[in-house]
Amino acid sequence: MATINKNAVQEIVTILSNKRVGAYHQILLNVGDIVKNCRPGNFVAISVGGDTSKMILRRAFAISRVSESSQYGGTMELIVAPHGSGSKWLCAQSEGTELDIVAPLGTAFGIPTEPINALLIGGGYGSAPLFGLADVLKTRGCKVDMLLGASVGSKIYAPMEGKRSVNSLRIYTEDGSMGETGRVTESLLDIVQQRGIDVIYSCGPMAMLAAITALVADTEVIHQCAVEEAMACGIGICMTCVLPVRNSDGTTSMLRSCIDGPVMDGSHVRWDLVGSVPEVSQ
Repeated sequence: MATINKNAVQEIVTILSNKRVGAYHQILLNVGDIVKNCRPGNFVAISVGGDTSKMILRRAFAISRVSESSQYGGTMELIVAPHGSGSKWLCAQSEGTELDIVAPLGTAFGIPTEPINALLIGGGYGSAPLFGLADVLKTRGCKVDMLLGASVGSKIYAPMEGKRSVNSLRIYTEDGSMGETGRVTESLLDIVQQRGIDVIYSCGPMAMLAAITALVADTEVIHQCAVEEAMACGIGICMTCVLPVRNSDGTTSMLRSCIDGPVMDGSHVRWDLVGSVPEVSQ
């Protein structure tokens, strides 16, 4: 049975900066030695709303990247979309604000021991963790290509940074306001074949992750995806983030995406049953 990330700690950390980047907020936290145990794919659970807030549950945010510098020590970058009450509160906080966090949480992306051809696919702000992943993959000698997609151009996170981070970048928007018109899955199989892709790493909406899995089902490509299931506690207690996952014997188990994920093998997720409770041994 999976357990909470053994390296997770609860700390009070400080916001170093909070900048608006397109439709999102880029928030930089001073987290000290926590960065030594953070890996691409991990997330952080943050207490939001302040001491008198009715928002008693923490909010989970994907860690975009971490770094160490002589000026600040260990820093953690978050890319946050101000949608719900918790994320709006976080985006409104100023430099110097102290936050109560638990990190690092969840499973990380599997990093190859030898150079491979990797394709990174991101949807909206879900693409943020892929930039830190690209840095790690390139240090391993991997060839890294990236596809970014969103409904409109303003929801593509940091396209110029994407170009600097990878060997090649293609952008798709459903309204055609940036890059090519369509979705990231439009020419996926052609790209996989042309570039000899070995592994796909993806972050974004669940429908996108399901579509990618279906497209590469008959290939030898491994699909590691960071699922976007709503999390309430982030540490495996509340059971609100369960997903139907196929076991090796063909049965289905409801696994907690906060500790068994968020990174999972896309071919193991029962995408057809997401949002429902399957019968035992289905």
